[in-house]
Amino acid sequence: MSFQQMLSKVLTQDGFLAALDQSGGSTPKALKLYGVPESAYSGEEQMNAKVHEMRTRIITTPAFNGDRILGAILFEETMNRQVRGKGTAQYLWQEKRVVPFLKVDKGLADEQDGVQVMKPMPHLDGLLEKAKSNGVFGTKMRSVIKKPSKAAIEKVVAQQFELGLRIIEAGLCPIIEPEVDIECPEKALAEQLLEQAICSRLDDLDGDQLVMLKLTLPEVDDFYLRLIEHPNVVRFVALSGGYSRKKANAKLSRNHGMIASFSRALTEGLTAQQTDAQFDEAMDDAIQSIFDASCT
Repeated sequence: MSFQQMLSKVLTQDGFLAALDQSGGSTPKALKLYGVPESAYSGEEQMNAKVHEMRTRIITTPAFNGDRILGAILFEETMNRQVRGKGTAQYLWQEKRVVPFLKVDKGLADEQDGVQVMKPMPHLDGLLEKAKSNGVFGTKMRSVIKKPSKAAIEKVVAQQFELGLRIIEAGLCPIIEPEVDIECPEKALAEQLLEQAICSRLDDLDGDQLVMLKLTLPEVDDFYLRLIEHPNVVRFVALSGGYSRKKANAKLSRNHGMIASFSRALTEGLTAQQTDAQFDEAMDDAIQSIFDASCT
């Protein structure tokens, strides 16, 4: 029953996704921006504990709830930990009415032909089973496009959809995320090639095979409307991609039907040194600004 309730929420409610899934090499940078230097921890276990403290503070702040936030994307390590005595995914849904998603990719392969496909995921089936048992609704997996190469972009999209079909078969909703690097030369051309490749794959899906899309904010406003309106797309979310919150919100507000799935732009300005009152106020302001930009 919960899956259908979550699907209904994601389909119909205003709001956005909070991307809380920094992992691996991006974790020290996220902690540093939060005011926790690398000297404050030693080794991966202590680092993961520090980042869980940060995420717990974000998730438990009063502003972080299902009124404005549709879902939150978690790293596996975060799903495995608890928030106030409950598994993180269960806490999100049961206490906050925020739909939990899980990042399932294992990082990026080396760049080849201007793109980075995802590394192999030999344990994907087990991870999907674990996600289901934790009450997770959907997954996220990221590739990167750095140059407008038609064949390479089609390869990225093919990998995303092949894995996406396995995720659908496991009873979860995949977020397909082929990110176009904001520094990509001829970014608009890369987006044109990507839109065509995704549309072709979407048209091959059966009516009950539902996906979400997560793409970089486009150079041309409303460029992705055909994908947004596709019957197999539950929701179209945008990544901030390195843009500041102000710039990301401005671009997002000009793209109708697209909602945020921000990471750095969401946590921008939050620090470990803030009092709870300061932190809660900063979180509320960030959530409201991203919510407003998502409601266009």
